[in-house]
Amino acid sequence: MKRKLLLFAIAALAALATHAAEPRLIVQIVVGSMRAEDLTRYADNFGEGGLRRLTEGGTVYTDSRYDYQQTTTPVSLATLSTGAMPSTHGVVGSRWMDYTSNRTVELIEGDNPSPTNLIAPTLAETLLQHAPGSRAVTIAAESVSAIVTAGRGGACFWLDERCGWTTSPAYAADVPEWVARSNRERYNLSYVAAEWRTLLERDRYRNTRHWDIALAGKNRKEKDLTGAGRLKPASDYERMLYTPAGNTAVLGFAKQAIAQYRLGDDATPDLLNVCLDASRRIAEAYGPESVEAEDALYRLDRDLADFLTFVFAQVRNGEVLVVFTSDHGTSPSFDSGPQEADRFNGRQFEVIVNGFLNVRYGVGKWVLGYADKCVWLNHNLIYERGLDLSDVQNEVAIFAMQFTGVSHALAATAMRTSYFGSGYARRMQNSFYPRRSGDVVINLMPGWIEERDRCVSASGSMYGYDTQVPLVFYGTGVGPQRIGRRVDMTAVAPTLARAAGVTEPAASDGETLPEIVDL
Repeated sequence: MKRKLLLFAIAALAALATHAAEPRLIVQIVVGSMRAEDLTRYADNFGEGGLRRLTEGGTVYTDSRYDYQQTTTPVSLATLSTGAMPSTHGVVGSRWMDYTSNRTVELIEGDNPSPTNLIAPTLAETLLQHAPGSRAVTIAAESVSAIVTAGRGGACFWLDERCGWTTSPAYAADVPEWVARSNRERYNLSYVAAEWRTLLERDRYRNTRHWDIALAGKNRKEKDLTGAGRLKPASDYERMLYTPAGNTAVLGFAKQAIAQYRLGDDATPDLLNVCLDASRRIAEAYGPESVEAEDALYRLDRDLADFLTFVFAQVRNGEVLVVFTSDHGTSPSFDSGPQEADRFNGRQFEVIVNGFLNVRYGVGKWVLGYADKCVWLNHNLIYERGLDLSDVQNEVAIFAMQFTGVSHALAATAMRTSYFGSGYARRMQNSFYPRRSGDVVINLMPGWIEERDRCVSASGSMYGYDTQVPLVFYGTGVGPQRIGRRVDMTAVAPTLARAAGVTEPAASDGETLPEIVDL
């Protein structure tokens, strides 16, 4: 009996010590457009060292969600990196209208993109400020993903149109020599295959729709089957982004960054952010029901196995904390049913709303623009005509409800002056930032998406297929368990900050996860 009590006490102390340990390196991996259900739907074809390693050896939150409407990539990456809602961090989309100048403002502008238009400090900035000697590196295929995630903190890299790695003067005058050498050798092109073929035999895939991928036969005598074709990539850059090669290149570069920057080399915690944008591009172009999307996940699983093996071998005693998640899910493909579903034509909507206001108040450019489900009105013209802004906003909101596919429309005045504690209005209000959001915000019905080129599936709604994403913590201080309670994705940044032993990012309003760090 005494022996059992002693063993129990030793085990309890070991578990406590493990839970309290601080990682030398925190790795945040964000996969584009991955639904939470994908972890179980495709689990039978995962290998041992990738996603299965994370889910079987780590803490899995089975009901993790973004609690707002605007579930697009820049918005959700800002939430992950700041721990704040869009209503606080101010990233409402990739662009918005400036009411003073009536011009479009891009979130990331110019030939030398920078974090100038970001408001809330990120986890990377917070770590560098409060942990002297720490290092932070962010890597993505696309500049917007990299910059929004990094903020103003550390080294930041993304792919240029020649498939090389680049940065901007906001982070460094030029890329390091080891990066420049890789660019000169055009190393990333080695990832781009002449033909995209399935990793597994075709009878192992759950999905059946396919376009540009060659389906491997069961044996050499059986002919390969290729779909009818959907995309015609115009460059190596597009072939990189619309195939699994984009993810492979990002993870390969992340391994080089760990070695070159000596991440996790000392007791001061470091941070590595990895954004896998190719998964989102593939889901948009082919849909979540496609063999292309499924095969991309299996190839990511294989790449993750290689990456995780490298990371835990590289860092002393394997003192690494990995968080695996997604920026959002994705809608069903509009053409996946027996008949194609209707889509929302944003440009047509903009023109008709402007025509409506022409009839009501006289000819003019009343609508400055429409994007990301926001309508921006011409405030200067409204004031010149002596009109009340809130009255015009309310009229447009009421008029917008007449459009097929629109489920809700809220005026900015309502979101500024009221508090919505539940339901659809709360999620719309959580996405609303007064200085940037539109005068009227609409929400589309379930399954509806906006018409865009190369897009059969999209994100940006308040529905579960967009808001519910995987969330897995693995490594130092984390044990295998499944947590069923609902978790808001604003919890990720403050939890990682606490794990690193620093204060949470200044604008964070998320709760720290008690299963990962001591409260």
